[in-house]
Amino acid sequence: MAAKILLVTGDAAESLEVLYPYQRLREEGYEVHIAAPARKTLRFVVHDFEEGFDTYTEKPGYSLPADLSFAEVDAGDYLGLVIPGGRAPEYLRNDAELRKICKAFFDADKPVAQICHGPLLTAAVGGLSGRRVTAYPALELDIQAAGAEFQDTEVVVDGTLVSARAWPDHPAWMREFLSVLRAKSPAI
Repeated sequence: MAAKILLVTGDAAESLEVLYPYQRLREEGYEVHIAAPARKTLRFVVHDFEEGFDTYTEKPGYSLPADLSFAEVDAGDYLGLVIPGGRAPEYLRNDAELRKICKAFFDADKPVAQICHGPLLTAAVGGLSGRRVTAYPALELDIQAAGAEFQDTEVVVDGTLVSARAWPDHPAWMREFLSVLRAKSPAI
């Protein structure tokens, strides 16, 4: 039986930030389960930059079904947690079931990979306090308000927390997350 990783997300997550870790971790032999507020087909988005816009633009992205709802998750069944960005973390942080899941990973010092706006969720459970992290640069003030030191770099590893700014940082993000996973559970 393959070791399991939990990926938590919802509608309006960044397509690449869901699909890249999902496929990369499966390639390494992990069983990846996607959890969302409900078992349903999730609709992701694509964020990109266009000349003349002060911020990123958003277009429809890919769809993927959730394997289970947050209420069905037993955090103890998983070695690590992946939190993609996009707009999903902004509303998911209000989900009490998901906050319990995230807190369980931090309490057990299990590996957590967050990217882009994902730290909005980990901040909601106190997971950033006293840490060094990166995120989408527009979140610098949110990161500081959560008690963390913001670093504008492609990846930051602070113990078992691995963070990245956005999808261009995927190679470094997953390389470091896999390193942390293997150190915690060398059988994979």
